[in-house]
Amino acid sequence: MRCDRIWRNARLATMAGAGLVEDGVIAARDGRIVYAGAAGEAPGFEGGETLYCEGRWITPGLIDPHTHLIHAGDRAREFELRLAGASYEEIARAGGGIVSTMAATRAASQEALVASALPRLDALIAEGVTTVEVKSGYGLSLEDELKSLRAARELGQRRAVTIRTTFLGAHALPPEYAGDPDGYIDLVCREMMPAVAAEGLADAVDAFCEGIGFTPAQTRRVFEGARAHGLPVKLHAEQLSNLHGAALAAEFGALSADHLEHLDEAGVAAMARAGTVATLLPGAYYFVRETQAPPIAALRAAGVPMALATDCNPGTSPLTSPLLAMNMAATLFRMTVEECLAGVTREAARALGLGAEIGTLEAGKRCDLAIWDIERPAELVYRMGFNPLHARVFGGLG
Repeated sequence: MRCDRIWRNARLATMAGAGLVEDGVIAARDGRIVYAGAAGEAPGFEGGETLYCEGRWITPGLIDPHTHLIHAGDRAREFELRLAGASYEEIARAGGGIVSTMAATRAASQEALVASALPRLDALIAEGVTTVEVKSGYGLSLEDELKSLRAARELGQRRAVTIRTTFLGAHALPPEYAGDPDGYIDLVCREMMPAVAAEGLADAVDAFCEGIGFTPAQTRRVFEGARAHGLPVKLHAEQLSNLHGAALAAEFGALSADHLEHLDEAGVAAMARAGTVATLLPGAYYFVRETQAPPIAALRAAGVPMALATDCNPGTSPLTSPLLAMNMAATLFRMTVEECLAGVTREAARALGLGAEIGTLEAGKRCDLAIWDIERPAELVYRMGFNPLHARVFGGLG
């Protein structure tokens, strides 16, 4: 078998049928895996550079399937207000929250947005991340949403990483549409989305279905617009209340429904039938001091895939560590080690519609790898504030 590179003397967490392989080999050709499995079962390899891993563990490259990397400014002052007792809803209704970030983002150039996002992206890359979803949603005007999505696309040109972009025009109501949410949804559906689609700037469409966001009826309009443009959907659902957004997302075959702290049994069942991934965001749960955790046991029992993400954003989850997100998911949500690892690899890939391309160590998948100085995979979930990444491989290189 001809190959370009071979990783030998490795232990593999394949996140696929082969499971854990103690004496493993990975071979790649043209940026894709041609073999991943036991050394004793490997075919003969021809050519290629051989790298010896000295017993280190290899996982698929990590995937962050829900971020808001593109924004200007920060919300440290609001953090102080929350510490003093103000709620997320109170801050938002007083003109803070998403709208305060909107003002800073509108004032920033595309170049400035890219420059401010790169350190956040670099922090993710430093922990083995090879694919990142990046949402818009802080521009909230045609010009500024396009600017934000262009900036997100540019991140993938500046770094060796796959960027998946999501149009989140229905994130919050901008002040010029105060009292007229339906008018703003008209703008999202009739002007923003066609322009985004025409320029090929989005891989998916998202919305914030919540009491301080948009109603299910307004969200349905966004989803219908996305369908008309051939774009898959995902949804911020059931974070602060239960508006049955997850069931609505499932009705449209959504890639994922995200947050889900207030998800009910009907929503779980709908997601299971549709194959919609539950993307869980423990950083936001921790940061805003939520007390109702997502229904992990119900999702598990129904066979709903569970992805994990940082939800990196300036207001409710200024987190740039997928490793810490895994620890939070285990300690706060009682997810297992295997569920946490799958959540940032196999299931995260499914949440982005990339399950056929990445997320497991299997022949045919892109050769995105994370190589770790650990004795067992549980260490990736167990430790806090410690990064054991030895090497990161993107498309067979690195």
